[in-house]
Amino acid sequence: MSTKPLLIELLTEELPPKALKKLGNEFAAGVEASLENDGLLTSNSTTESFATPRRLAVRVSHVLAEAPAKAIREKLMPLAVAKDAGGAASPALKKKLAALGRDALSENFPNARMGPDGLAIESDGKTEYVYLTGLASGRTINRGVQRAIEHTLEKLPIPKVMNYQLADGVTEANFVRPAHGLMAMHGGDVIPATTLGLTSSNITHGHRFQGANNIEIDEASRYEELLRQFGKVEPVFATRRDMILSQLETKAKALNATLGATETYADLLDEVTALVEWPTVYVCQFEPEFLSVPQECLILTMKTNQKYFPLFDANGKLKNQFLIVSNMELEDPSRVVTGNERVVRPRLADARFFFETDKKTKLADRVPQLANVVYHNKLGTQGERVQRLSKLAGEIAVMIGADKVKAERAALLAKADLPTLMVGEFPELQGVMGRYYALSDGEAADVAAACEQHYMPRFAGDRLPDAGVPTAVALADKLETLAGLFGIGQIPTGDKDPFALRRHALGVIRILIEQKLSVSAGQLVAIACNAADRNLGDHGTHLTLKMADGKLKEERELLNFMFDRLRTYLKEFGATTNEIESIVSKQPEYFATIPVQLAAVRAFAALPEAESLNAANKRVANILKKAEEAREEIAANHAPQEPAEAALRNALNEIAPSADALFKSGDFTGYLKSFAALKAPVDAFFDQVMVMADDKAMRANRLALLRDLRDAMNKVADLSKLAN
Repeated sequence: MSTKPLLIELLTEELPPKALKKLGNEFAAGVEASLENDGLLTSNSTTESFATPRRLAVRVSHVLAEAPAKAIREKLMPLAVAKDAGGAASPALKKKLAALGRDALSENFPNARMGPDGLAIESDGKTEYVYLTGLASGRTINRGVQRAIEHTLEKLPIPKVMNYQLADGVTEANFVRPAHGLMAMHGGDVIPATTLGLTSSNITHGHRFQGANNIEIDEASRYEELLRQFGKVEPVFATRRDMILSQLETKAKALNATLGATETYADLLDEVTALVEWPTVYVCQFEPEFLSVPQECLILTMKTNQKYFPLFDANGKLKNQFLIVSNMELEDPSRVVTGNERVVRPRLADARFFFETDKKTKLADRVPQLANVVYHNKLGTQGERVQRLSKLAGEIAVMIGADKVKAERAALLAKADLPTLMVGEFPELQGVMGRYYALSDGEAADVAAACEQHYMPRFAGDRLPDAGVPTAVALADKLETLAGLFGIGQIPTGDKDPFALRRHALGVIRILIEQKLSVSAGQLVAIACNAADRNLGDHGTHLTLKMADGKLKEERELLNFMFDRLRTYLKEFGATTNEIESIVSKQPEYFATIPVQLAAVRAFAALPEAESLNAANKRVANILKKAEEAREEIAANHAPQEPAEAALRNALNEIAPSADALFKSGDFTGYLKSFAALKAPVDAFFDQVMVMADDKAMRANRLALLRDLRDAMNKVADLSKLAN
């Protein structure tokens, strides 16, 4: 069967730039899925997406004019109902066949045949039924295109729907933006289709200012060629993005500058790509005196407000030149350049004013203003919070060997930039401006660093705070948040985590592990919960409920939450669930050694003896659990009675000293591997010895041997969790 490419384009007013890429992909995917469902595609069909600020389009290759006929087999009714007393077609069957457009089949019932259609009688084992068999005509391209357009627009992920009037001035339509043109072509033929008050044609529109208004597409395969030639439009999003990036890099190189790290401008590049149809990059500049303002402020101003690309020298310092992406290709771009330079100047002047004004008030003098900033209605103000943070940071500093006084000072100042003009204008700069203002105030370098770095890590892959004071304040900030919100019952459930507590917990875990801090996670949680409990004052809905073991309820909940996040973190090391559980199930106090423990477990699991020893560990764990539940005596009260029992005790006693030495030195891999020698005596013990002997003393002695075996082998990890 012959095929042709199918092209569908919807012309609109300017689409929301941050949504354009997704809208284009979903538009193409929706049309493809609908055509596939209608059987109009072949195994050779491919789909191309097009998206510009004023159009969504898709081209699908090798589309059939009519889908192949499909075999049908439809159960109609029981045979007893389908025939009358004389064996002919009953009124019920005639009515059913008439509704299906197959009246003639009722005439020669039951041996009816009409072209490819016929009736068949089959039994399902209990009852005989009459079936309609035959072929159903495939969907035509005209109907398929109309369905594809309707279904695709209905499911399009529109961020916000607009209501607008159609050309008749009466009818209302709903879409992301008003639509002005519809094109649907199968090869060189226009496919009749309608949507949003539009009727399809083969006419598209070029660039609003530099291209032809009406461009006739004579063949679906020539869509982008004709748009580029006559319309000054690059319809392929990825190609347009590459055009922009290439020009940006070329211009930057010519100026001995860089665009910075790719991840810092990737989102802006996507957004700008969605704003232009025929991009051209021009160089602009601003007065050098603005460089006295922290460059983060200037960068944010240019990127966020103006969609400009800042330039940096080889050392990463901001230059007073920047790049703009214009939708106009001009021989003389001077007016565009000077216009953009004129626009950015007051923005930079505002940033300079904010910075200079903010510096007139010291951060320490801003701390009282935090009493007017609500942190949480049950946890008080930011002013109350920094008091808790200061005390907690001091305690943590002592634990990690940092300067206690500096940590307390840094925590007290950490949120003091929140009332500043600069942070009020650009909330993204909180912490960053705190560092600048602290340095301006003459605060110690590590105190200033902590003002910025206490938010780190802010996202997956973000860098960690520097060691010492910044680390102490970062841990305090995250733990205080966790303890406070757990204390008032704001525990994440399902996908809901409005306070980003999972991110905070993961931040604590990363700091402890990646900075190799020998600090007890349980102790950190305890002092955080105590700090929250002591300082909440009148916000006393924070209730602490003691558990039977003396631990606070929220401490246990928070620790369990931390262990769940630890499981997620360890998956990044490529470990299996069993390997991770062998470590986390022991609820380790110190996280710093966990990666080494995990590596040791994985090395042990690769040994030929591992499977047998893991299974034995699981068996030992089950025996001891049942014995403890039955309150069995577990005591080594006499020498082993059986040869296999004695052999295992001797082997364990022989290995234990060297294994303990390896454990104390941190050689966890060597420690676990040393127990491979126990495979034979362990196997022999379980083959030849009855643990739960009738003699009570003998039973207690053997249980003690198994307890000692378990305790010796499972210091690094619970090997029973590795058993399948």
